[in-house]
Order: sequence, then structure tokens, then C-alpha cells
Amino acid sequence: MLHRQIEHRLHAAVRIVLPDADTESLLVRPCPDTKFGDYQSNALMSLAKARKLNPRQLATDVVAKLDVAEWCESVEIAGAGFLNFRLKCATVEQKLASAQRGEHLFFEKTTQPRTAVVDFSSPNVAKPMHVGHIRSTVLGDCLARTLRLLGHRVITDNHIGDWGTQFGKLLVGWKQYLDRAALQSDPIGEMERLYKTVNAACDADAAVLETARQELVKLQSGDVENLSIWHEMIALSQRQFDEIYGRLGVKFDHTLGESFYNPHLKSVVQELRDCGIARESEGAICIFTDGAVPPKDDPFLKQEDGEWHPHPALIQKSDGAANYMTTDLATLVHRMATWQPDEIIYVTDGRQQLHFRQLFATFRRWKPAATTRLAHVWFGSVLGEDGKPFKTRSGETVKLAGLLDEAEERAFKVVAEKNPELPVEKQREIARTIGLGAVKYADLLPNRQTDYIFSWDKMLALQGNTAPYLQYAYTRVQSIFRKAGVASGVVTEFRLAAPEEFALAKHLLNFGLSLEAVAAEHRPNYLCNYLSELAGHFARFYEACPVLKAADVERATRLGLCDLTARVLKQGLDTLGIEVSDQM
Repeated sequence: MLHRQIEHRLHAAVRIVLPDADTESLLVRPCPDTKFGDYQSNALMSLAKARKLNPRQLATDVVAKLDVAEWCESVEIAGAGFLNFRLKCATVEQKLASAQRGEHLFFEKTTQPRTAVVDFSSPNVAKPMHVGHIRSTVLGDCLARTLRLLGHRVITDNHIGDWGTQFGKLLVGWKQYLDRAALQSDPIGEMERLYKTVNAACDADAAVLETARQELVKLQSGDVENLSIWHEMIALSQRQFDEIYGRLGVKFDHTLGESFYNPHLKSVVQELRDCGIARESEGAICIFTDGAVPPKDDPFLKQEDGEWHPHPALIQKSDGAANYMTTDLATLVHRMATWQPDEIIYVTDGRQQLHFRQLFATFRRWKPAATTRLAHVWFGSVLGEDGKPFKTRSGETVKLAGLLDEAEERAFKVVAEKNPELPVEKQREIARTIGLGAVKYADLLPNRQTDYIFSWDKMLALQGNTAPYLQYAYTRVQSIFRKAGVASGVVTEFRLAAPEEFALAKHLLNFGLSLEAVAAEHRPNYLCNYLSELAGHFARFYEACPVLKAADVERATRLGLCDLTARVLKQGLDTLGIEVSDQM
């Protein structure tokens, strides 16, 4: 796209002036204040500082060798060495026309595709998916969609919790308290009841806890009855997962649970011992610091009373059992061998930061030749309007299915009130699109590392930075084309004149930049804010520039701008996992 073309020319000019310069950090980005230009680069200042050169003089020398005349007016040097680029009107019009012809939609697919594995959602078997799963699920799905859109090879893997100590308790419950009728009507609810019943009994009676432990050992040893029950639990849980993922429009390439890696856990522990990374400590097998990094950066150390103490990663308990760390190391090895990824992205809540720091550090010591980028994309919590963790009135965790039901019901009331003439089926379909879109957008909009407050009124509002506002902007464009009586994909020659036309057009040009930022930093809020600004530019354009009453050339340009805005809104929302509707 344009910023990239200008960037390449800037790199070439810098290499003429400073042949040994590393130009990778020389970026061209949208100008924060459009009165100074459309794009800007401030990178020459740090380049000059590193070489003890006068930054303004360096900027002057570079501009003398910089040829961007085919796209830009003359380049301005500002301040201590800022370069400001202002696009020619003809350049913007040409980009709009080529997008209108379907040659691009203001972004380019990469010429150097990477393979990325995205690990997200990860619910537990026999437990209901809850509000906490919404963050991992929609965030991971958005990152996968963004990377695919930009031309990368993406493998999504749902690493479900289908193994572990809870199954001993579930097996006791299944054998002693199972209500088959309840299991048939609400399998997750019944399994949750069984677990709670036996868990309480274990707390009260050590003999019950021992029975649960024995049932778990039988399962892990391959007992036919226990394996059969376990498989039934997984199948019933998967049905719930599939129903919720279907509603959310989320798909996985693979669903490999923790149990998939069981055959490899002993060899992982043995390998780590053999190469001196892990050692025995009080009967357990642990990984301690190797002293390779400063203490403050070392995940195997913790500070107490001003001193650093060991904080090892456990990979085998004293009773011989493995744990999350062991499973995750085996998972990493499997992914490396199976898919040869350039990047593996883990999407989980922020409480797991230490676990992933230790996991990545262990893997780097174990496989020092591996070049795969490992990223822990962590997020904050969902809070209620009282600022505390989002719970039901009875204090229980909010179940995800119930949350989605409520979103659709609240949206249905609004749709039915605003469009009483529509058939109920159509009202329901629009409400589904608005309700689910509102929940997803409210989750993706904040900086993912902050907690956010869940507010029905804010997320379903038709004003402000919300999904319904963006969906409504798309719907408004569709109504323009219905009134115009023409198809939206009209090929037209653009002639920009009004300032609102220019502002909208130039914002459209930056769609690709926002997508690249999401992919590079794993932050969907960049795309949310871009789309919100796009809807704002469109609203100002629509108010200042009559479309259907305009004269021929002006009308064609404005219809073309409407069409491109709708296409970018639709593509952007789709990348967030949000649908649009022609009516609202």
C-alpha cells in the first residue's frame, strides 16, 4: 500500500546517504495531525543521534535523494527532522478507483507468508463454558482471521482440558450419583452437579478423596470401564462446545486435548533430565535457573525480603504425576514437528504469565536451535459494573450460553421496538447479529491487557464506539443504494472535491495499516478504533455531502465512497468475527 511504497523509497534514499544504515526501523505512518500532512516519519532523528549527526541536515540530505513525486507533493522537513508527506489528489483518486475495480481493498497479502499456530479458548471437559472463555475465544479467533486475511498460513488448535485430577471425582460421581435423565436433558449441568457433590464429599471425608484417587489411577492405567465413561464425558462436552462455537462463528482446525500428549510425557521428563536442564528436588523433578539472564528477567527466581530465591518449574510431582508444564512442553514439541510454525500464539488470561515465561525459557534451553517465535497473548478480566469479577446475582460464574442468550434477547427488544413492521423471524435474525456482535466488540475494543467492565447498555448502544454503531453505518450505506436503485459495485471514476470526501478517502487508505498492526502486536483494539473512526468520517461525509441529489460526476464519486466504506466496514467487522445486516 502507499505508506509501504513511500517507506521503500525512504529506505533507498537513506542507503544512498548512509550506506551502512539499518533501514528496517525507518517507518512511515499516518500523520497524527493532518494539517501537517498525510504520512510522517520521525526515524531520521534517532539515526542522526546514533551517529552524532545534525538531524535536520540529515533529513535535508535524504530528501534530496528521495523520489516520491509520483504519489506526493514536495516532502516537508519539520522540527528537528520530521518528514511530512502529503498525497496528491490524483494518487488518492487512483487508489480509490483500483479498489472499486476489485484490485485490492486497501491492504496487501504478504509476499512472505508465515505459519502461525493459534492456541485459544481451551475449555474444560465436563464444565460449562463461562464468561471468562469469551475473551480467549473471540481474541484468538480475531487474530487467526487477521493473519489469514493478510495471507499467512494459520493453524488453530483448541487445547481442551480433558485430563487431570478432576476426573477421579467425576468418575466417583458418575458411578454413585448419576441421573441419566438429567444427563440426557442437560449433560453439562449434570456433570457439574456430580463434580460439586463429590468435591464437597472429598472435603468432608478423606476416604472419598482416596476413592477418587483410585478411580483416577484406574483411568490413567487404561481401565476399560473408566475409559468408556471418560470418552462419554468428552463427547457430551464437545457437543456443548460445538454449539457455542457455532453461535460465535468460531472454527478450529484441531481440537487436541491434554490427553493426546500423555504418551510423550515420560520421554519429555527424561530428555530434560538427560540434557541437564531438569533435576530431582525432594522427590520431584524440577527446572531451576541456569543463571543465564539477570535475576529480574529470570522466571525461575523470585524476590523475597530483598533477596532472590529459587522459583523452579515443576515437571514431575513426587508421586510421579505430570502437570501442565509437562503437557505444554510435549505440546510444543508436537507442534514444531507437525507444522513447523514460524510463530505459536497462546491466548490466555494474565494469571498464566509466569507459567508461559517458564515454559518459553525451558523450551529455549531445551531446543536452542529453534527459531519459532513464542507469544503469550494475555488479557485482563471481565468485571461487573461494580468493578468486581463479573458474577450472577447468586455469586456464581456467568455461563457463556446464558450470556449469549441474554445478548440476543436484549437486542431483540430493541429491534422489535424500532422495526415492528418486520416479520418476527427477521427481527430475531437481526437481533442475533447485533447481540453477538455487541458482546464480541465490547471484548475486543479495550486494550486486551486491561480489565473491562461489562455493561449491556454501553455495548448495545447505537451511538459511540460499539458494534451496533458500526453495523448501523453499514446498514445506512445499503439503504442509500436501495434508494439509488443501483448495485453497490458500480465502477466509477473518482473526482474528490469536498474536504469530507478527502478525509474519508484518506482514512480508507489506512485499512491495511490497522490490519498489520493487529497482526504484529496481537491487539484487535487497533482495528476496532480504525473502524470507529471510519464510521465517524462517513457520518461527517454523509451529513456534509448529499449523495443521491448530487450532480452526475459528484454523485458517482460519492456513491463510490459509500460503496468502499461499506466494503471496508464489512471486511473489518468480519475480521473481528462480527456479522453485518442489510437492515437494522
